[in-house]
Amino acid sequence: MTAEPFLRVERDGHIVTLTLNRPDKRNAISTREECEEIVAACQRIQHDDSVRAVILTGAGPAFCAGGDLKGMKARTGITAGDTGAEIRESYRRGIQRIPLALYELDVPTIAAVNGPAIGAGLDLACMCDIRIASERASFAESFVRVGIVPGDGGAWLLQRAVGLSRAMEMSFTGETLDAQAALACGLVSRVVPEAELMPAARALAAKIAANPPQAVRMTKRLMREAQHTRLSTLLELSAAFQALAHGTRDHAEAVDALLGKRAPRFEGR
Repeated sequence: MTAEPFLRVERDGHIVTLTLNRPDKRNAISTREECEEIVAACQRIQHDDSVRAVILTGAGPAFCAGGDLKGMKARTGITAGDTGAEIRESYRRGIQRIPLALYELDVPTIAAVNGPAIGAGLDLACMCDIRIASERASFAESFVRVGIVPGDGGAWLLQRAVGLSRAMEMSFTGETLDAQAALACGLVSRVVPEAELMPAARALAAKIAANPPQAVRMTKRLMREAQHTRLSTLLELSAAFQALAHGTRDHAEAVDALLGKRAPRFEGR
């Protein structure tokens, strides 16, 4: 009997939903193979121009409980190794590949946080462009509670989501934020009742997917680059992207639709 994949991939038109699918383990990321499933899905999406939005969520009551504590204790899975050098390589070849694949996707990503997002689970949510939360969601940068550091890029990701001071507080204490506290500090952009989470995520993804996909992808790239580059450099990149955007058929269609007072039909060209 073949084990069910860790990552369930579903598609509805231009929208792909990725669901972490180990509810019995609170969707903890345990093995290098599980990391590879996420990376491979991101790579397929990156090379599929027909995908316009991605939703990431968790099966069952949790979004993602982070790493597998039993695996940490046994030095297996994503923390395998008998020496510091071996453990370092396990991180580099395993879980650290996820932020490089997910954060760098050109397609907009939405984390639909349905429950606890703990440790690497919080960082996984921060790799997405937009985070919306169920009222049942909770968040903790809890690595310090088990005597380790954020090994998956959390020290870089979290402060960009909530600001340096708040990220420091969360990282130094390991304390848990409920959904309303996460909303107050900007970690999530909205909180909805549990039953409305996926409908809200799909509705938001549909709004994104309704826009010209190449312009959306270039806008995302500009937003990402703006986080760490000079204004003058960003302006040069913006001018180059704008020149590309002006040459697309979707730009011409958008202008014609506005002038003609009709709904546009975007083809991604």
